Amino acid sequence: MTINFKKTYRFAVKSSLYITLFSTLLVSFLTHYFFEFSLNFILIFAVCIASFSFLVVQYRVERFIYKKVKKIYDDVSLLESSTFRNQPITTDMATLTREVKKFATDKKLEIETLKVREEYRREFLGNVSHELKTPLFTVQGYLSTLLDGAMNDKTIRKKYLERAEKGVERLIYIVQDLDMISKLETGDLNLEIAEFDIVKLVQNVFDLLEMKASKKDILLMFDMRYHKPIMVLGDQEKIQQVVMNLVVNSIKYGKLKGTTEVSIEELTSDKVIVRFTDNGEGIEKKNIPRLFERFYRVDQSGARTEGGSGLGLSIVKHIIEAHDEKIYVDSTFGVGSEFSFTLTTAKNQASFGVKK
Repeated sequence: MTINFKKTYRFAVKSSLYITLFSTLLVSFLTHYFFEFSLNFILIFAVCIASFSFLVVQYRVERFIYKKVKKIYDDVSLLESSTFRNQPITTDMATLTREVKKFATDKKLEIETLKVREEYRREFLGNVSHELKTPLFTVQGYLSTLLDGAMNDKTIRKKYLERAEKGVERLIYIVQDLDMISKLETGDLNLEIAEFDIVKLVQNVFDLLEMKASKKDILLMFDMRYHKPIMVLGDQEKIQQVVMNLVVNSIKYGKLKGTTEVSIEELTSDKVIVRFTDNGEGIEKKNIPRLFERFYRVDQSGARTEGGSGLGLSIVKHIIEAHDEKIYVDSTFGVGSEFSFTLTTAKNQASFGVKK
């Protein structure tokens, strides 16, 4: 640890002045009554006492403070990284107080961050184990039943094998989603950026999910007729997955005979925003900040009956951020929700359609 004194003379000057004033007055009094008074003697005496007092006070006090401060630095260095340990020691109390306060604030923030991460880690591990053990136990149960003798019945054998296969498919689905999120977070998943028509992409998703929506009598619709294509830049396959996840999510939490409406609006000269609006159950404000966490579910019971890996919105967020775009959520509990994200428009952008 380097030693770099920051000289502070105010204390030493004041202390030496007090000593000098007292000593000079005392000597003046004594010489006046016992000896012949001499102004030159008094001045020389005062200068000598002031100089000696200043040097002694400055040196002794500074060394004393240094020893105490060094102990503080040594104690703090045991808890801190090399960045604090390499700082020069200062005997200036204001500077020391500021540095120690900053150190304490940083450590408090670090502790709070570690607590949040630890809580998230425990919750994440609990969610992962729950999501994985359900299909695993399902597969194990059907296979164990078959091995215990049900295999001889062709009807039961086929039914149980089909159910076990669905459990395996769910496991594969969860693992694939986790793998995609990990690749997106580490940057290992390369995006194939190209021009594509976002209107056509949304319509393709509507066609794929039409039967799923019809089970709840939910109408999938645009907010207007888009007569011309709206060309955007992005990874078409990944953006289609984003649209698919958002529409599936709106169907999952939508009400019977509800609607899921998609609108594509011009945000800036080179950006469009794609909105997904439903009139479902909505989301409470306390849950909105955590919507994009892995495995986080607003409804811990009912949502699981709808299937899915619990990673859909987390994947949506990572894909959009991988495109350097933004995703937004606006929801009113009991009224409905709106998810939206931005995309960069391609050059020679066609004009928007006409309202119905």
